[in-house]
Amino acid sequence: MQTLDGSWLTALVDGVVGLMNLIGAPGAGIAIALENLFPPLPSEAILPMAGLAAARGSFTLVEALAWTTAGSVVGAFALYALGAWLGLDRLRRIARRAPLLQVDDVDRTVAWFGRHGGKAVFFGRMLPIFRSLISIPAGVVRMPLWRFGLLTLAGSLIWNSVFVLSGYFLGAQWHIVEEYAGILQYVVIGVAGAALVWFTVARVRQLRGRAVDQGPA
Repeated sequence: MQTLDGSWLTALVDGVVGLMNLIGAPGAGIAIALENLFPPLPSEAILPMAGLAAARGSFTLVEALAWTTAGSVVGAFALYALGAWLGLDRLRRIARRAPLLQVDDVDRTVAWFGRHGGKAVFFGRMLPIFRSLISIPAGVVRMPLWRFGLLTLAGSLIWNSVFVLSGYFLGAQWHIVEEYAGILQYVVIGVAGAALVWFTVARVRQLRGRAVDQGPA
């Protein structure tokens, strides 16, 4: 995670602060909704700014938590809609054309999500990157809207509260929390990268084994 000094993150945070100064707590909600749609935008930097603004009296702490959580839910439902539009049939067609994917991969993933989707949506809201992406498979399997909404609300409120409160109570020292969030982000990216490499190697070996068993045409 980049530091604020002289980085693109500086301009982003300045923009969020300007938006909050212009329209108050709803500005933080808009920023978090956009962060859900574009995961590279760091909620770990946006949320403490909302807490800091609340500490300075621009709006109340309750407003900061309510609007940022509302932004999370709105952004999550937008990605849910994308998953619902994508649908299971379209995913299967994509899998048939993709070099290393198979239809069974899609079916197994959907079956897993059917068993563990609730936990995935709730805890996924507290994991960098996945906190946005988890909404798409929920839309693909058409998780009941009320259930998706409640799980997203609960998970987002926990995640948002940690960072909003860090800005509210720690002030300019909120970077202490951001550093730990950065470590978590690197761990998540590392695990996801390792899983992708393992899947690719295993699938290539599987395809080569099938080619050898079938022999020359």
